[in-house]
Amino acid sequence: MQETTTSIGNLSSGLLRVAEEYWERFLFLLPNIILAILILFVALWLAARIRLLLESRLDKKSHNQITTRYIAMIAKWAITLLGLMLVLHTLGLSGVAGGIFAGAGVSALVVGFAFKDIAENFLAGLILAFNRPFEVNDSISVNDLTGKVLDLSLRTTHIRTFDSKDIFIPNGTILNSSVTNLTYNGLIRMDFVVGIDYNDNIQDAIDLIEKTTLGIDGVYREDPPYALVEELATNTVNIKVFFWVETDDYKKGALLLRGRMMQETAKALLGNGFGLPANIQELKLYDYQKSIPVQMMQPAEEQ
Repeated sequence: MQETTTSIGNLSSGLLRVAEEYWERFLFLLPNIILAILILFVALWLAARIRLLLESRLDKKSHNQITTRYIAMIAKWAITLLGLMLVLHTLGLSGVAGGIFAGAGVSALVVGFAFKDIAENFLAGLILAFNRPFEVNDSISVNDLTGKVLDLSLRTTHIRTFDSKDIFIPNGTILNSSVTNLTYNGLIRMDFVVGIDYNDNIQDAIDLIEKTTLGIDGVYREDPPYALVEELATNTVNIKVFFWVETDDYKKGALLLRGRMMQETAKALLGNGFGLPANIQELKLYDYQKSIPVQMMQPAEEQ
């Protein structure tokens, strides 16, 4: 019994010595810990500040928000990584920091295989940022998706479709796909077709259409709208109307304007006596059919 009590006492005293030793080490490292926390906060604050500063300065010079944001984002992450290295060095973990840099090559290889898609999208985003096939607020079409570019991040490109769906497309997909920039040069040619009756005067209809469309707000008047006969269809003479619009806002400047021009064209043609015939349906009687059975329905009030 006495031996058991002695063993418990020795164990307790040993634990107390270990606790005191760790406490002394903690007190010894406490200034470094406080300094490391301070360095971390300063690094994070400085990274965010430099990102905002680079965006504001580069925007004034380049007017290219995509490249500006990407450079600022990379600068932010570089400063954050440097701050973490300083924190490790302050805590006496220089060997860990050195090991991170020494193993960067091997780590890059391992990470490259493990996160192939992430690395591919990052590099694709870097290429897109400097190649600049589109900028923020441009309307683009990629793989049957059409919308306005809102942002280019390290991994994805954020576009918003005209029905307000937010879509995040991997940068690698965009880089390897055909991208149609609908607003790159500020102008786009659009068209629509209207059919008139064969008995109408075609040239008079063309003149009326060109005059009507030229007077609509939003049409590019330096290259006026023009119309021509596209097809002699079964029921109508189809006239195709071409016009140019500015595409700073593709949805407003092109899609909505096209609909308004079609409405005004139809209104002008009908108001000036031109016919817009519907499709004619042909009924065929086979040899065994002598007549078409037709039943006349009387109005309800006469029944």
